[in-house]
Amino acid sequence: MADRIVIAGREFCSRLFVGTGKYRSFPEMARCHEASGAEVVTVAVRRVNLADRSKESLLDYIDRSKYFLLPNTAACYSAQEAIRTARLAREAGLSDWVKLEVIGDEKTLFPDNEGLLEATRVLVKEGFTVLAYTNDDLVNARKLIDAGAAAVMPLAAPIGSGMGIQNENNLRILREMVTEAPLIVDAGVGTASDVARAMELGFDGVLLNTAIAAADDSVRMAEAMKLVVEAGRLAYLAGRMPKKMYATASSPMEGVVR
Repeated sequence: MADRIVIAGREFCSRLFVGTGKYRSFPEMARCHEASGAEVVTVAVRRVNLADRSKESLLDYIDRSKYFLLPNTAACYSAQEAIRTARLAREAGLSDWVKLEVIGDEKTLFPDNEGLLEATRVLVKEGFTVLAYTNDDLVNARKLIDAGAAAVMPLAAPIGSGMGIQNENNLRILREMVTEAPLIVDAGVGTASDVARAMELGFDGVLLNTAIAAADDSVRMAEAMKLVVEAGRLAYLAGRMPKKMYATASSPMEGVVR
């Protein structure tokens, strides 16, 4: 049976979710999407010209027959802004799914958890499928799930920092304690090893953007992310060997003639 991630009843084969910002060009972005093997592509609604479709847009470079479009509320600093932005995306025909971001601090881009929870409650009541970007907080994750979030997306590190997982213990606790909804690591990964670690911890997926877009060779990095998500997931399912302080011979001594 295929190992798929299921969100709100919808199945995806790829556990890698990718963004659309910071690429050198739209054609490069499209090549990276192809190389990544991702099925879900997230788009910042406030950075897309929805009023004048005659002008070139990044949406022109996303084949919606191949990719599931996930609008996001990036750059929204209040619940009200995020709610309006999600509604605009739905009215423009993008999706009734939303990667919900409510930012609380301009410098760190850390989430405003109170505003996020408020926006989640409102949008879920309006029929949206909400994937909530939050910090690595177990209590808040449970509140978001209780509010109806279809997935919880804890950060690994500040958005765009490339620092990788900064608080592995909190992520471990989240993975152990949250089983009611998918957990997708979102923000802060910088390279393939960061993604491998998240997947080996048992997270259901990883969403990233800058790690690919800011790489020297973005297409190669996109392919690397595709492969490492698959490898990390397989390693998690396989179950790693226990760690030991001392050596154990790989060839047992039993039966050895001396």
